[in-house]
Amino acid sequence: MTRTTLTRAEVLDAAASLVKQHGPASLTMRKLAAELGTAVTSIYWHVGNRESLLDALVERTVEEMGAIRPVGRNPGDRILSVARTLRRELRERPHLIAMVHERGLTDRMFLPAQQALVHEVHAAGLRGARAADAVRAIQFQIIGFVLLERNRERSPAQSPAEGDLWDPADALHDPPLARALARPVDPERLFQLSVRALVKALLTPTG
Repeated sequence: MTRTTLTRAEVLDAAASLVKQHGPASLTMRKLAAELGTAVTSIYWHVGNRESLLDALVERTVEEMGAIRPVGRNPGDRILSVARTLRRELRERPHLIAMVHERGLTDRMFLPAQQALVHEVHAAGLRGARAADAVRAIQFQIIGFVLLERNRERSPAQSPAEGDLWDPADALHDPPLARALARPVDPERLFQLSVRALVKALLTPTG
């Protein structure tokens, strides 16, 4: 049965879901109409043509990425909360983020997160170029980590795998290190470890 009532928000939700799962190429007006159980003309009525729909998705993605709010008792904890949220948001919508980038809106998308980080490094006592370097170092760490994660996930099966390359029997000076490197990577733990170490170094007063 064809739906008789539909909102613009529902159209955008369904379109975003299709893009998240299958990429922008999968988003056709006919497929979207079928997903919503409505006529193609109804989609056009709410969002215009396909290009207008993609523009609306990009704009909504930029707005959603701007909703990051720090939480924590001190600047270091609040910066880590921004980092965790930004990583999660980037990982949840890679195709949408790519669309934002293709339209030249990446810097605008990241501005709210940058502003949140500026507020926290100021709270920690940093000013001027040192504060700017801290904000950018943290931002690059987050984005670089996500890109590396994505590359590892998309890479072909490795042979030999990382776990096969580290034999504790060959590590004469540090067998526990070899055993640890032979285990699968825990991205969440490694992300928090690296960001915490970076933030601690950046916020520590210099002599």
